Amino acid sequence: MPDLASLTTEERNPRTTHIDELSTLEMIALIHREDAAVATAVESQLPAIARAVDAIAERFTRGGRLFYIGAGTSGRLGVLDASECPPTFSVPPTLVQGLIAGGDAALRKSSEHSEDSAEEGARDLAAAGFAAADSLVGIAASGRTPYVLGALLHARSLAALTIGLSCVADSPVARNSDIAITPVTGPEVITGSTRMKAGTATKLVLNMISTGVMVRTGAVYGNLMINVKPTNDKLIDRAQRILMAATACDRPTAARLLIEAGSVKVAIAMHVLSLDRAAAVARLDRANGSLAKALIPNT
Repeated sequence: MPDLASLTTEERNPRTTHIDELSTLEMIALIHREDAAVATAVESQLPAIARAVDAIAERFTRGGRLFYIGAGTSGRLGVLDASECPPTFSVPPTLVQGLIAGGDAALRKSSEHSEDSAEEGARDLAAAGFAAADSLVGIAASGRTPYVLGALLHARSLAALTIGLSCVADSPVARNSDIAITPVTGPEVITGSTRMKAGTATKLVLNMISTGVMVRTGAVYGNLMINVKPTNDKLIDRAQRILMAATACDRPTAARLLIEAGSVKVAIAMHVLSLDRAAAVARLDRANGSLAKALIPNT
């Protein structure tokens, strides 16, 4: 295990050594300049992210699920991304799951000591029912968190897909994963505060992974969120606007279709193909839920 002090995420940033002497505007501008480098670090990992998306999506077609696991900021970001998938893409909460060292209580109250146990990481993953068909993204800015490494090793013992997301080159997390995603963000603005650049890079990568997988598995049509659940006034309005954009219908027609269909995807199929709800649902079932395929004539 590499010494913590040797990690680039723990190095002192020579560009920010006098940040406390700057005016507030100068300080914020300096933070912004450091943040600007994050996009370049993530860009270098796009091929690896694409491989991860395709591999996870393929496992979804076989009944697999996606798990994120991490400690501290990394764990919180994983839980956040997982929790946003059901309302955004109308998928079951079990399809994308986030695990954090110390359990859900650690989302609000720091429990950083929990990250030191590899055995606990493996136990938490096993307790969540993780199986061979599933995919695991182990998240650790340092690339050396025992809790995450324990979970990755457990996943590998099952021949599940393992993806290591870290911000340090050639880390143990990267070496113990099938796919390594390593945006090297360098020294932080405040020494060791990986909630900053490393956290931002992590959030960007997780956005790409979950969104990319949902696009690949048919939860998006064009760039429209066709699986959105219209559960409040804002989402009903959004659902109607999606219907209008996809079908060129007017607002009253969209409102009626949404009530009749019960979902945006079914409503689009009903309108475009001139089908009743039962026929539209059957058409989508034959297309494995893909609206694009369902709309192809004679499918």
